[in-house]
Amino acid sequence: MSRLKDETITIRTSAEIKALLKLAAEREHRSAASMLEVLILEYAERHKLRANKGSSQKTENKAR
Repeated sequence: MSRLKDETITIRTSAEIKALLKLAAEREHRSAASMLEVLILEYAERHKLRANKGSSQKTENKAR
């Protein structure tokens, strides 16, 4: 499924996390940005999360 990429995310993280992201991305032959998308989508699927279409607000989530 193709997604419109019209948002930007900027994060601060440790050198260790950045290095791990780079290693994971290289292993999957992806960019760091693409790897983050994959990780977020896998997390969302595993935890049954859904975003409201056309909105950046979270849907109400049941207790963990």
